[in-house]
Amino acid sequence: MLVGGGGRPARAVGAGAAGGRPLIITEDPLLLDDLLRLCAAAGAEPHVRHSMPEQSGTGGTGGAEEVRGGVGWESAPLVLVGDDAARRVRGAPRRDGVFLVGRELDDPLVWQRAVEIGAEEVLRLPDAESRLVDRIADVVEGAGKPALAVGVIGGSGGAGASTLACALAIRAARAGERTILIDGDPLGGGMDVLLGGEGAEGLRWPDFAGSRGRVGAGALEESLPELHALRVLSWDRGERVVVPPAAMRSVLAAARRRGGVVVVDLPRRVDEAVAEVLAQLDLVLMVVPGELRSVAAAGRVAAGVRMVARDVRVVVRGRCPGGLDAETVAGLLGVPLAGEVPVEMGLPGRVAEGEPPGAQRRGALARFCDGFWQRALGAAPGVPA
Repeated sequence: MLVGGGGRPARAVGAGAAGGRPLIITEDPLLLDDLLRLCAAAGAEPHVRHSMPEQSGTGGTGGAEEVRGGVGWESAPLVLVGDDAARRVRGAPRRDGVFLVGRELDDPLVWQRAVEIGAEEVLRLPDAESRLVDRIADVVEGAGKPALAVGVIGGSGGAGASTLACALAIRAARAGERTILIDGDPLGGGMDVLLGGEGAEGLRWPDFAGSRGRVGAGALEESLPELHALRVLSWDRGERVVVPPAAMRSVLAAARRRGGVVVVDLPRRVDEAVAEVLAQLDLVLMVVPGELRSVAAAGRVAAGVRMVARDVRVVVRGRCPGGLDAETVAGLLGVPLAGEVPVEMGLPGRVAEGEPPGAQRRGALARFCDGFWQRALGAAPGVPA
């Protein structure tokens, strides 16, 4: 059983409850106008009540409304209580997803009222409008556990980061995970090209360059090219090489919202936009060839990445004759070792013929990726081909 604040039982809240429609409780016409406007911005059609609706079987008119398609206090996926109505819902059963909302919340007793109704937060409009729209939209989209987001970055030039990112996405998709591959490197040549889909229909990064607010998770996924059972956000062949940080943040947040796996191919230079991506990633894999010069270059890359990323690990690619072993590379960098990827013979030729990295189930690259996802996702052994 899930446990919410104060140790009380918490039930799952999502689009399955009450059809994803939030419940608004207020008699303040100005506040109601604000909340209806925010619901419209999030694509939600709310239920509106002036007091707490009773539950089915309690014998009240609220229960009858719920049976006819209305919504009750416990069944609504999200409850927005106007500050004017807080006293009228005092004593309601404790649950998650309750917010106390008002336009003037300078009254010091507002926090007492929030505690009395078990509110998660006190939201003051207009300051909290963006936060509230996000929560309402989460209900509409049925947001649950976010996707596991993994970034891949080269510790030196030609390290093979894009190849590994592509292979990770291919293997995740073949294991049945909802997968989105994001090309975060505008100078990398395009992940859609690596997947053999440069001509596939769908949106590319320049189409999202103006995004600043919330991007719908479903709309994003459906707009992207689908290649090899995964969705790909890549660059086009135009001249634009910059996407504003706000757009990067909005798009990655949308990609994660529906769960599964998100893989991001990262450039070696950490600018403001890349920092926005790094801050949202669960893990960054830095690919480093097992040679001293590459390790020296990777040290500088690692220093910049670790300033923002929460978890950075090194993947050592092969070993040159007389080169360094994986444990030595990790030790020199002071970064935990995620594993070693042996050189896969014939891979460049197969990629040139249109076969994406990781497609060969028995190849060294696929075996590394399968093992990585089994550990990261807690999957049972045996990833399908």
